[in-house]
Amino acid sequence: MPSLSPQSTSLCIAVVGCGKIGSTFACQLARAGHDVTVIARPMSARLQQLRRDNGIITVTGERADVCIADTLDERIPYDLIIVTVVAYQVDAVLPALQRSVAKSIQFMFVTFEPERLRDAIGAERCSFGMPFVQAMIDKGGKLKPTISKSQKTIMSQQCWVDVFNAAGLPAAHEPDMPLWLRCHVPLCIGFESVAVVGELRGGGASWGEAKLVARGVKESFALIKGLGYQVYPKSKARISDLPTFVLTFMFWTFSRVKSMRELLASGKEECKALIDRMVEAAPRATPAVKIARIQAIRPV
Repeated sequence: MPSLSPQSTSLCIAVVGCGKIGSTFACQLARAGHDVTVIARPMSARLQQLRRDNGIITVTGERADVCIADTLDERIPYDLIIVTVVAYQVDAVLPALQRSVAKSIQFMFVTFEPERLRDAIGAERCSFGMPFVQAMIDKGGKLKPTISKSQKTIMSQQCWVDVFNAAGLPAAHEPDMPLWLRCHVPLCIGFESVAVVGELRGGGASWGEAKLVARGVKESFALIKGLGYQVYPKSKARISDLPTFVLTFMFWTFSRVKSMRELLASGKEECKALIDRMVEAAPRATPAVKIARIQAIRPV
């Protein structure tokens, strides 16, 4: 783990994925005095916006000066690369990350297979996190971040927690981040799946649809246990033990909150990819799980 003094050290940081979360991280870190490069998808509208503005501009007119690129320069010894793409997109950048001479690489997304990423780039420079900031990017490419002190991004290494806190990004240390991420997948697919269904209906999921999601979520937790892991942390363990009708009510109610439904329905492709990863892992579970229940909530 790197030894840093975030209050006095200017770091060389790259952010791979410059959507809402990546832009917020890059903006705050750059304004805190770090040398930040953002990598956006080649030919994307976001890349064009960043190049036009020559940086990240907020809706209030504040500017964060960042370097802008469409590929990761593998020769630069970045102190940290933050990867904020979603799990199903990471394979496209994984070879470049493997070849990169960066000192540390932090994956910032939900994944069911953190060990695969750790093994790909080496445990000595791999870390994980889960972002808890909200942001919007308007049609003109301007960023509107919402950073709350009560919502803390969690990370596996204390040194990066310190860097984020010093940059005005509330963060906290999570000692078992890989397991935390794996156990977050059932809730992630549950809320995204019911959000997609609710959007299709235009006003929320039916009780039967919410019940289908609840069963899929409970079976996802059973899969985690069948693979030899405990459900972690205790808050998720308590959720996994809830009766199906309680989970059904939770998802049914959530699907009627228009703002949250619209937000999480955008995760349709992420939901599908996470479910596909669980299906691949299911044959290794003991005892066997009812994988059809998980497949049943995969958005179509």
